[in-house]
Amino acid sequence: MTIHSQAPVVVGVDGSAASLDAVRVAAREAADRNRPLQVVHAFIWPLTRAPLTPAPGAPAGAGLRNQAERCVAEAVAEAGKVAPDVPVTGVVVDGAPAAVLVAESRDAALVVLGHRGLGGFAGLLIGSVTLQVSARAHCPVLVTRGEARADGPVVVGVDGSELSTAAVGFAYEEAARRDAPLVVVHAWLYPTPLGPGDILPLVYDPAELAEESRRVVAESIAGWAERYPDVPVRQRSVRGAPARVLVEESQSARLVVVGAHGRGALGGLLLGSVSHAVLHHAQSPLVIVRNAS
Repeated sequence: MTIHSQAPVVVGVDGSAASLDAVRVAAREAADRNRPLQVVHAFIWPLTRAPLTPAPGAPAGAGLRNQAERCVAEAVAEAGKVAPDVPVTGVVVDGAPAAVLVAESRDAALVVLGHRGLGGFAGLLIGSVTLQVSARAHCPVLVTRGEARADGPVVVGVDGSELSTAAVGFAYEEAARRDAPLVVVHAWLYPTPLGPGDILPLVYDPAELAEESRRVVAESIAGWAERYPDVPVRQRSVRGAPARVLVEESQSARLVVVGAHGRGALGGLLLGSVSHAVLHHAQSPLVIVRNAS
């Protein structure tokens, strides 16, 4: 997709402490990108036909709709404290959280989510919202873990797939923006299939796989150094499970970037065990890049 110059950073909120952390991160991301910020609360209650207005005799400001409006207002105010020069708007959108955020991502530069929350975002990393949004969003998705750290490298996981290339481009841009070094990582354990129906050998040479891994890393960054000559790059080929390797790298990282889908051990990143391991255990914010253009 092509992101137009005024596409906003979108942040999903639900009134939880984690979502306010996400608002603060999103406000800084919007400021760094010179973009507006859109605060979105997905109001699921109309789908359940629950009463939205205050009950008779309830105090002023009661009712689910008023509560949702207060949630958004609090988030907008918090964003204004962090980035006072960023234009901020807040909306309450009727619908389920995943569907609302995927729709908002069509016109967004970045979607930001907290790693856990309340209500529709409860158990964000063990439920379906993050997986659905990350797998279907039309722009990169940033999953925060508290306040972002101000040091450490940007780490990108590669596997040679088309989305891996998109992730590398995003990671270079982020490293340049943050004045941070870039670490490009390829993790391998066994031969990986190149496509559906590919037959894997029963016997393989680890030395050949290690060499192939180094080639994947080198090819993944080919041409990018010329575009970002000031970004220091470290290439890493690591024998190990991709999820474990990325989680270990995240312990000292400012940001981890991955493609939403790939091939081999990184294939189906958001649909299999790799996604759950990285999203549960990463110690840094995680950006998931779905679109390759």
